[in-house]
Amino acid sequence: MSKSVTAVQANFRNAKVLIVEDDEDQWVLMDQAWQQCLGEVTLRRVSSLPAVMSLLEEWHHQEWELPKLILLDLYLPGKEAGWQFLQKVKAMPSIVSLIPIIIHSSAPMQADIIKSYSLGTSAYLVKPVDFAEWLTYFGELRAYWWETVTLPPMSYGL
Repeated sequence: MSKSVTAVQANFRNAKVLIVEDDEDQWVLMDQAWQQCLGEVTLRRVSSLPAVMSLLEEWHHQEWELPKLILLDLYLPGKEAGWQFLQKVKAMPSIVSLIPIIIHSSAPMQADIIKSYSLGTSAYLVKPVDFAEWLTYFGELRAYWWETVTLPPMSYGL
């Protein structure tokens, strides 16, 4: 078995993704597109900063529940909540702080892009607006994050 096939298999093993999204209409489109593009990856949605921080604290003690990737809507509904979340995650123990975070926002503002990378985000993507664009978005996400890169193992042995 080739090394790249093994890495891809490891990425998909017990794979979970956390989506932090407060817009119900966006969520419906995202969930449907996700199931078509990455149905084998368990998706968990949280819609508020307090709920997601509580969940991450819980997962910190139950490492088998940790997601391999976090998709963060920067505006929850204001961007300050998104910045708070990003800063809190990056300040947590390494098992949590190493989870790649992708910010997606409908506002591609240069200041937000620069700040997101300075705070440790792995990528900044502009949110799609319709279902066909979400399919493309998650297809590309799959190709890069699940089939190209090797994601860190989620265990205390880091």
